[in-house]
Amino acid sequence: MSKKRVLSGMQPSGLLHLGNLLGALENWRKLQDQYECYYFIADWHALTTNYADTSKIRTHVNEMVIDWLSTGLDPEKVVLFKQSLVPEHAVLHLLLSMSTPLPWLERVPTYKEKMDQIQDREMNTYGFLGYPVLQAADILIYKAHFVPVGVDQLPHLELTREIGRRFDQLYGEIFPEPQPLMTEYPKLPGTDGRKMSKSYGNTINMSDSPEAITKKVMAMVTDPARVRRNDPGNPDVCPLFALDKIFAPKEWCDHVNVECRRAGIGCVDDKKELLKHLLAYLKPMQERRKELVDDPKRITDIIHEGSRKARVVAAQTLAEVNEAMKL
Repeated sequence: MSKKRVLSGMQPSGLLHLGNLLGALENWRKLQDQYECYYFIADWHALTTNYADTSKIRTHVNEMVIDWLSTGLDPEKVVLFKQSLVPEHAVLHLLLSMSTPLPWLERVPTYKEKMDQIQDREMNTYGFLGYPVLQAADILIYKAHFVPVGVDQLPHLELTREIGRRFDQLYGEIFPEPQPLMTEYPKLPGTDGRKMSKSYGNTINMSDSPEAITKKVMAMVTDPARVRRNDPGNPDVCPLFALDKIFAPKEWCDHVNVECRRAGIGCVDDKKELLKHLLAYLKPMQERRKELVDDPKRITDIIHEGSRKARVVAAQTLAEVNEAMKL
């Protein structure tokens, strides 16, 4: 390989939002010019929590790929593929599961967290417990050198390295140890001040109309201590100011940082200024998205061609694994 290889994926769980854009997609777009990038639709992973209702997966897959392409991901530069079209992932998952100790999976931080959070469905399933092994297979089958992650995903990547090391100790060196590429914006506040998440219903979606975005931003929570216009505020605890620092010019942020503290500027004034820059930032993506929505065959062709390319690499790695295991 002339370039180091990057692997990342995303579950198709609905329309993507600013958190996805800043936390992953903008980073993916920059990486496509530096590395050999493989980005996949993790539709099997979506089953770990939504196995009982699969009716929207195909729609979500297409919508997500449209959002990916609208940000500037280029299928001529990167391999965009669907996990379920590369069955070698499932085979490597099975083989790795044979040597992965059960306590390794039970100690994954997000395992107990999600068990506590998700109360409306049965989560005591083999697939939910074992999804980190499938995640390890996703990464290792491409011998990825780097994986773009946020801080909260570092334990998952370390588990992938542990699983790969254990395999290599048993059967011989096959897998390189993937290293993290930290994302610049691991957490983006939503309209209610909590982390932007579909599950909280506090997202600003990439595909939202300018009118919808305006309505959401104008209703955003700000510094809870600032009840009236003449109350001084604290930008350090204000979700709106967190978005200012990403989308608005530095001069405006400096202005807000001073004037908000002495009630020299109101939250509505800040929201209007943020909207001006946010809408301008999203406009070219939304224009590209309109073109892509009108060409569904192009989306299908990109997914299938990318999956064909991915299978070539995955099959080669799996052949090495089979030989190492004497299968």
